[in-house]
Amino acid sequence: MSTFPPDPFDDPSDPARGGSTATIEREELREELEPGDRERFSHYVRKEKIMESALTGEPVIALCGKVWTPGRDPKKFPVCPACKEIYEGLRSGDDS
Repeated sequence: MSTFPPDPFDDPSDPARGGSTATIEREELREELEPGDRERFSHYVRKEKIMESALTGEPVIALCGKVWTPGRDPKKFPVCPACKEIYEGLRSGDDS
């Protein structure tokens, strides 16, 4: 006598079912993000700092102050508003 509960995939009235194994297949498309990357922005950092980070693995600091190790395609995300504002202020030459 079996003490296990009945198998939900085993239909005893279906003679074509030879076993109790079922496979459910589905395709899931999801872009995985890095931890702490919920904001989904690209940040401004000096090119030489990004190259240095790629060689050493050391984190970089963006104009807005975010610290992280680059490793994703920045073209997939919009530019950080704070970085953009700071960058435009630097480029305009204003003394304010």
